[in-house]
Formats: sequence, structure tokens, C-alpha cells
Amino acid sequence: MKTRRILFTVAFCVSALAASFAADSNVGTWKLNEAKSKIAAGASKNTSVVYTAEGDSYKCVTDGVDGKGKPTHSEWTGKFDGKDYPVTGDSNADMRSIKKEHDGHYKIENKKAGKTVLSGTVTLSDGDKTRTLKTEGKSADGKKIESTAVYDKQ
Repeated sequence: MKTRRILFTVAFCVSALAASFAADSNVGTWKLNEAKSKIAAGASKNTSVVYTAEGDSYKCVTDGVDGKGKPTHSEWTGKFDGKDYPVTGDSNADMRSIKKEHDGHYKIENKKAGKTVLSGTVTLSDGDKTRTLKTEGKSADGKKIESTAVYDKQ
């Protein structure tokens, strides 16, 4: 009887954990809607963003083009806790932090060598079918760059 109760409790906890990740609306495949986006001239753009749950963390894979039109690919695995986690494949950043402020709203920050190079917000809307990423940073020559990228959930 004790074993059955323990197994039931463990199964319930695992199910609850899996459900909590599945319930995060940011998880999924997002495609850039260029018609609704306002990407700064010469700025890179992610045309595809895929979030998946990996254990107690999330993995983000992005594909797109840099400011010169060359293909880009980056990967980040971390938690939505505001702490820095390594990002690979991004020539502009080596660390990324994402913090879930509340359902459908996240703060994001990219760093290079400990210095913030990009910050912004992610907002989910339209029944979690639209993802809007507003960012600001500086170009290589020090000019302020602001972009708004709108994504549709696939």
C-alpha cells in the first residue's frame, strides 16, 4: 500500500511539472511576420524562433540573417529566471538572460564579455498566437538601434 501511494505521488509530481512547461505559451515554433515587423536597417533578424522545454529549463534555437544578409543560427538553454546562461552561434552575444515577469511577458538581455549589448521585452498576445519582441541596443559605431519583431505561432 505504501509503495503504491509513493508511486502515485511521484507520478502526480512528474505530471504537474510536465504540465507547467506545456502551459508556457512561449514554447513552440514562431515565424517572423515581416509585414508587421519594424527591423532597424542593418540589424540582424531572426526569421524562426523555436522554444522547447528541456528538463527544468528551456532551449531556444533561432535562425535568421545578419545585417549583411548572411545566415545566422544561435542556441540558448536556460531558465526564465533572469540569470545569465551561455548563448552559442551569436557573434554579438555570449550570454543571455530571460525573466518571466508574468504570463505572456518576458524581459530579455544579451551580453558580450559581461556588457549588455541588447535588451528588450517579449509580449504574447492574440490568444498567445502572436509574439512581439521589442529590442534596443547599439550598433558597432555606437548608434542606438530599436527594432520590433512580430512572430506568428506555427
